[in-house]
Amino acid sequence: MSAHSSDAAASSTEFLESIPAPEGASARRDRSRRRARRTDWRLGGRSVRRWREWTLAAALAGLGVGVLGATAVTVLWPSAAAPAVASGVLWLGMLAPVVFAFTRSRPIGLMRLRPVDLLFGVTLGAMLRMVQGWLESAGGASAFPQFTRIGGQLPDGWLFTDVLAPVLVAPTVEELFFRGVILVALYTVLRRPCGAVIAGVAAVLFSSGLFVLVHGLVGDLAVDQVVSIGVLGLVCGALVILTGRIWGAVLTHITFNAVWVALAAVGTALS
Repeated sequence: MSAHSSDAAASSTEFLESIPAPEGASARRDRSRRRARRTDWRLGGRSVRRWREWTLAAALAGLGVGVLGATAVTVLWPSAAAPAVASGVLWLGMLAPVVFAFTRSRPIGLMRLRPVDLLFGVTLGAMLRMVQGWLESAGGASAFPQFTRIGGQLPDGWLFTDVLAPVLVAPTVEELFFRGVILVALYTVLRRPCGAVIAGVAAVLFSSGLFVLVHGLVGDLAVDQVVSIGVLGLVCGALVILTGRIWGAVLTHITFNAVWVALAAVGTALS
């Protein structure tokens, strides 16, 4: 190819690049750049596109099946093992929608863990347990809770039912369900029509109310327990909305339950 032809080709390329893109193409490029910059599920985008009405409906259906199954076990099986089995059925009802949701997609940033999440969890969980203890003592309860004993002895399997389950299993499953799937799905549904602030407040309130309702359905709650569980739900929901991460809520719930287990161990040993 001659030098003249090369110069002509270069000039043609420069001329084509200097032509402004059509208005529609420019808008599409701007939208593509905005999508590429999304690093948080709270901004919407592809990672939460499937976490909308169907995911929310599946979560509520799974919860309903879990509550009904747990209630049936409690009513139809008069056994010392019935409460533990009922809790397992309820957790399975919650876990199924969690697995369903995360196999569809993973909200970007939701499962990140930062050192500050540990600080949030330990501090807030301990403070919330202190508030719950103050409310309980105001109602005339004893200084320390105690593990349930049968004939003066701790029942078989108490290490799992009274320690491992409330400290590890319940907080993880419940937070992934209530503050993970329910809160994120509802926020995603409401964000565009209502705005981020209203969607966040509604998601926190709804997930917290459902959290209290489920605890009330599967066990008798005193007034102080209703208040403390409600505050726990609000704090955990606010953590997820404000940080965009789930682990601060999980660790807060773990600490909240772990402090009770520690106090119950002391109370049982002293009694």
